[in-house]
Amino acid sequence: MKVRGKLVFKSGDVPGLVKLIAESLSPDNVPGMDTVVEGDCASVTFEGEKIGTVLSSVDDYLMNARIAEDVLGLGK
Repeated sequence: MKVRGKLVFKSGDVPGLVKLIAESLSPDNVPGMDTVVEGDCASVTFEGEKIGTVLSSVDDYLMNARIAEDVLGLGK
C-alpha cells in the first residue's frame, strides 16, 4: 500500500519566504518527497510504503522548516 500526504505552505506576509525555506530544505528531500514552489505557495508531497515512514518524514520536514524560520529571525 502506498501512503501519500501533502503539506502546503503559503506566505502572504513576507514575500519570497516560502520559496526561500522550501529551496533551503529541498536538498534534504529523501526519495518519495517532492517540492513544488509556485508564486507564494510551496507544496511538499510525501510518499512511502508505511504510514510511520511518511509521518517521520513530515515531522522532520516541519522541524527543519521551523529551524529555517528561526535562522531567518522570523520565529516567534
